[in-house]
Amino acid sequence: MADQEQAEMRLAAARLRQEHEDYDAAINAMIQVGCEALKIQRMKKKKLILKDKLSKLEDQIIPDIIA
Repeated sequence: MADQEQAEMRLAAARLRQEHEDYDAAINAMIQVGCEALKIQRMKKKKLILKDKLSKLEDQIIPDIIA
């Protein structure tokens, strides 16, 4: 993998990590305010999708090494 490509993937992972944290903060704020459970559930689903994307991207960045 080229250094440029790996740097772009790391940047994308950092963005996804930040977006995941933003969703977490938003969900906590919605819970504090007493927002509708359905809206909170949708936000949690979006957060989980982001986590899955982040995991896949991190797997591409860090290859599996068989010892």
